Amino acid sequence: MINILTVGDVVGRPGRESFARVFPDLKREYAVDFCIVNGENAAAGSGLTPKVVAFLLDAGADVITTGDHIWKNKAVYEIIDKEERLLRPANYPDSAPGKGFGVYDVGRGIKIGVMNLIGRVFMSTVECPFKTASNISEQISKQTPVIMVDIHAEATSEKIALAWHLDGKVSGIFGTHTHVQTADENVFPKGTGYITDVGMTGPFESVLGRDIQAVLKRFITQTPAVFGVAERNLKVCGAVFRIDEKTGKTVNIKRIQKEVS
Repeated sequence: MINILTVGDVVGRPGRESFARVFPDLKREYAVDFCIVNGENAAAGSGLTPKVVAFLLDAGADVITTGDHIWKNKAVYEIIDKEERLLRPANYPDSAPGKGFGVYDVGRGIKIGVMNLIGRVFMSTVECPFKTASNISEQISKQTPVIMVDIHAEATSEKIALAWHLDGKVSGIFGTHTHVQTADENVFPKGTGYITDVGMTGPFESVLGRDIQAVLKRFITQTPAVFGVAERNLKVCGAVFRIDEKTGKTVNIKRIQKEVS
């Protein structure tokens, strides 16, 4: 059996530092073999930089997934074609920089495939995540039965539909993007572990990680406001998938939310 930790949207410096502080404890508590972190908000709340990518990898992330903010900080272009452990959504056009999936050797003869997707409902138009996922899962399955999917999407219906579409074809699916952890962790009939959203890593005295007063001003006045990253009440959110590495099926999934002292 292998244990894969998935960590939800890391927001800014508070989120990065929270992950770095808590990961060693999580690794011991859950005997984590591999860690996937969604880091698309990790640089000042939007996007990534080479320095931030290096920080998350040094802190314990084995793979960094992203979403619609991947292009927000242009510094990421310096590394996105070079760093194998940094993924962008696979259903962006093939002409986009970077890649959307990879296969990683974790030792003991075990390999883990990781796929990054982005939804289309209430978001920008991209390639079909369902068709993309089917094609990529077929490719990865030639190397390993253990396949994890980060679906970065707004609509819960789209995420759940994707899980039914991929049940039995991938090991686990974890949703990101909404920053709100859902309580629907489940193992689907054919062995695919699933949770609609693993939540946010960062400041919870906030509006999705951003300064409360700035967001209130925007809602109330409908005028532009700069959404700075909040800093108080830090938590790390995610889920641990326990997977049979021989069959690729999830045995169980545990939702986690850990306060940072």
